[in-house]
Amino acid sequence: MSHIESLATTRTEYQDNAYELVGDNPFDQFSRWYEEVAEHVHEPNAMVVSTVDEDGPDSRIVLLKEFSPDGFVFFTNYDSTKGHQIAADPRVALVFPWHSAQRQVRVRGVAERVPAQQSDAYFAVRPRGSQIGAIASRQSQPVGSRAELDEAYARAEAAAGDPVTRPDNWGGYLVKAHTVEFWHGRESRLHDRFQVRASQVTRLDDPEAWTAQRLFP
Repeated sequence: MSHIESLATTRTEYQDNAYELVGDNPFDQFSRWYEEVAEHVHEPNAMVVSTVDEDGPDSRIVLLKEFSPDGFVFFTNYDSTKGHQIAADPRVALVFPWHSAQRQVRVRGVAERVPAQQSDAYFAVRPRGSQIGAIASRQSQPVGSRAELDEAYARAEAAAGDPVTRPDNWGGYLVKAHTVEFWHGRESRLHDRFQVRASQVTRLDDPEAWTAQRLFP
């Protein structure tokens, strides 16, 4: 039987470890979970970013690069597909799929561009190759071949100064949340789910704004 044919019976039985929320706001809870999973989860800052357009939902994996009481920050090309989608509809969702820790975090909120100075500061600490790649790539646009992509990189590298200047169409988004869900795997699929909601997008560390409830798994 192939792996695809065995999908119906493929499953991992989770350990029966109970979990309760820590603190009275999602900032404290996410901070604690991230510190715990970062010790053994590969790329714990990898997250699924979901946007929407006239064709429906669209998802991809990007890296979380900053986290604060204001929200979750990632960086990308503003002219990419997700950049155009966010410009048209800033409502987004995030998922942190920490499989090996039997946990996931789901976030719903609104994305907005971070100030240029914040994008400059992050761009400055990227490896030079990644900086040049950001200039060379017309992200989400068709490219005829790998050779064409490599040629675009070579041209960008030849023209780049030292230090490399961040292109205007590349920068960060801050996702301000109104809903955060913490999911912890349990035996027999009776998982622990805690949803923390606010009436509007707000700071993650405001204890007066957030209300927590347990959900059926």
